Amino acid sequence: MTSKIILVLASLFLITYAHTQNEMTKYEPTIEFPFGRYNPEAPKQLKDFEPLIGECKCKSITRKKDQTWAEAVDMTWRWKYIMNGKGIQDETLKADGRNSGSIRQFDKDSMRWNVHYYSSVGTPVTLPTWHGNKKDGKIILYRPQKAPNGMNGFYRLTFYDISKKGYKWVGEWVDEKESITFPTWKIECVRED
Repeated sequence: MTSKIILVLASLFLITYAHTQNEMTKYEPTIEFPFGRYNPEAPKQLKDFEPLIGECKCKSITRKKDQTWAEAVDMTWRWKYIMNGKGIQDETLKADGRNSGSIRQFDKDSMRWNVHYYSSVGTPVTLPTWHGNKKDGKIILYRPQKAPNGMNGFYRLTFYDISKKGYKWVGEWVDEKESITFPTWKIECVRED
């Protein structure tokens, strides 16, 4: 009788454990959903990035030191849900080896995106962070940054022309009133799937 009770308790434990594990990873990437899925318990703003989830082939163009535009670099931009569908991670894989990525979380208290950027070029103690929201079909993020001449402003990142076919992105310095803009990095992406 005792062995039957132990067997029943062990079975209940395994069933409970398996169910808990399934709930903890239900929205993570799988063979069926290689880029994960949105968790309905997450802030609805995670859907701002939903059209970008997956993989696109892109062209990345940055300014050279003489301020002219460099040749385009081939790049793959991959997006997926993480943290069981409650956050988003992206990574860029560039032909020049300068790879990077971000962890994106929506903060319900401040009602804005917090985007933490990392790169293979350097390993800062604290990751640079951008903040922002979706407005008029664009996702716009800001980080305070002075211009080379000392003028206060921001480095602004904008995702735009977002569709099922792809999207565009621009990184640019803007003054505090956003009347002066100076783009330093542009990316155009096309979805191949």
